[in-house]
Amino acid sequence: VQLQASGGGLVQAGGSLTLSCTASGLTFSTYAMAWFRQAPGKEREFVAGAKSGARPSYADSVKGRFAFSRDNRKNTVYLQMNSLNHEDTAVYYCAADRSVITSALAMAEQYDYWGQGTQVTVSS
Repeated sequence: VQLQASGGGLVQAGGSLTLSCTASGLTFSTYAMAWFRQAPGKEREFVAGAKSGARPSYADSVKGRFAFSRDNRKNTVYLQMNSLNHEDTAVYYCAADRSVITSALAMAEQYDYWGQGTQVTVSS
C-alpha cells in the first residue's frame, strides 16, 4: 500500500490550499481515509476523515474552513483548506485503514497506512 500526498506549500494567512492524497495497492472504496497534521514540537493531530460513503468528521479547529472529500474512481482524497492561519502550519499526512470505526476516526493509532507528509506553511 502506498499513499502519495501532494499540494502543500507556502501561503499567506487568509489564503487557500488543496491537498491531495492518492492511494495504490488497496481497494480504496473499502478504506477509511483521513488527514492528520503535526506541527513542530507537537503531537500528530486529527484534521478530517471519513469512511467511504459517510459524512466527514472534522477537528473543531478546522470546522467551517476545511473540506474533506474523496473520489473513489481516482483513489484520491482531498483536503480543501480555506482561511488558513499560522496555527495551520504543519506537515499534513494522509492515512488509511480498512477497519477503523467512525468513533475512532480521530485516533492516529487506528491507521495502518500513512503517506509521507506534505508541508503547509502559513505566513503572517
